[in-house]
Amino acid sequence: MSIDVHQHLWTPAFIDALRARTSPPYLDGWTLILDGEPPYEVNPADHERRDTTGLELALVSLSSPLGIEFLPPDDAWPLIDAYHDGALAVGEPFGAWAATCHSELDPDRLAKDLDRGFAGLQIPATAVPDDRLLEVLTARDLPLFVHPGPAAPAPGTPPWWPALVPYVQQMHAAWHYFHAVVRPRHPRLRVCFALLAGLAPLHSERLIARGGGGRGQVDRDFFVETSSYGPRAIDAIVRELGIDVVVNGSDAPYATAPDPGLGAAAGHAVRVVNPRRLLNRKETRT
Repeated sequence: MSIDVHQHLWTPAFIDALRARTSPPYLDGWTLILDGEPPYEVNPADHERRDTTGLELALVSLSSPLGIEFLPPDDAWPLIDAYHDGALAVGEPFGAWAATCHSELDPDRLAKDLDRGFAGLQIPATAVPDDRLLEVLTARDLPLFVHPGPAAPAPGTPPWWPALVPYVQQMHAAWHYFHAVVRPRHPRLRVCFALLAGLAPLHSERLIARGGGGRGQVDRDFFVETSSYGPRAIDAIVRELGIDVVVNGSDAPYATAPDPGLGAAAGHAVRVVNPRRLLNRKETRT
């Protein structure tokens, strides 16, 4: 049975909370209104309970590109609370990453939320990771998931632009910031970076050429998940980081989990062994 660490599922509670708003982000029927972006027609079928055949666990997370975590607290928390309540009520095999407000940090509230049974905390890659939040995670031996944040399309660019340019840039920045700044302060923290950290690990040669270091020194608690990539990118990452830090992620309903294309043993590591280590989840027998 596999684990998928990256899915999205808008529950009725979260949809109702978005529809209750009159300023972005909000839903007008099934039309999503965001600041600086054209209206987006949401497909209701994307957020119905989906096929989870073969999955031991599917972790859903708040859609960070909506910008909810950066809203003022009075706007952010009703949406986050609705997401939390809905995600926890979906039932097996679904689990969820917690979210928190970044415009006014509340570590105590995060601690209470995590204790409800969340797998860990997701933050937008555009958020500066605060030591107080990371200490709450470390105290509970729970991981952090770094996901792309808001990214409005540049004028005149095609619809795929945010996913290919700012999302990747955000993940590059997060990967290097966590290595250079966060890791020395939080040596026991486990972190998972979405979309193979935007392939940031492949730039180690340029990092060294510009005065950085660390090539050949793999942090076994910094994981990357596979969403939106395929065998060529996964193979390149494995050559740089090894197989032990690569975990399965699909970004469902917007994509499907890729086949690593590296054989049965590597596939088992990516889908089963490595996600369990990320989540500190004991092996289950079937």
